[in-house]
Amino acid sequence: MRKRILDPNTPETPSTEPAWLDLERLARVELSSEESAHPVEAALIPGDTRGWRAGNPGEQMIRLLFDEPLSLRRIRLAFTETGHERTQEFVLRWSGDGGRTYREIVRQQYRFSPPDTTRELEDYRVALEGVVALELRIVPDISRGPACATLEQLRLA
Repeated sequence: MRKRILDPNTPETPSTEPAWLDLERLARVELSSEESAHPVEAALIPGDTRGWRAGNPGEQMIRLLFDEPLSLRRIRLAFTETGHERTQEFVLRWSGDGGRTYREIVRQQYRFSPPDTTRELEDYRVALEGVVALELRIVPDISRGPACATLEQLRLA
């Protein structure tokens, strides 16, 4: 029997956070670059607030390769830019055949305008079966300026 003693003075609020997958245990990561102070693990592992930052400007790619095929129901991405105004585009794709072909989940553009608009949070409900690879491509500035891509958070459930 499982039980929990509740404080009668505290209103019950159900958690809306899913049980995020342990990407450190379930996947290998391939990526185009990273800054040493902001490694990709900082965006993938809960609790690390540094986030990932590319080691050089221009388009970047982060690819998760799963040890076993997964079912995905939710994908959360968070991007932050506090220094430069720019329009970013990202494409999120998945593969069920070992990376031979990819299917696009979403393509999104977003304008960062610091100091007012510095964060973009995307939370997608999906129904993907047999996912063996998930790829995120980021064009940090669609005008091809010298911006470096960043990713605050990537979570999967």
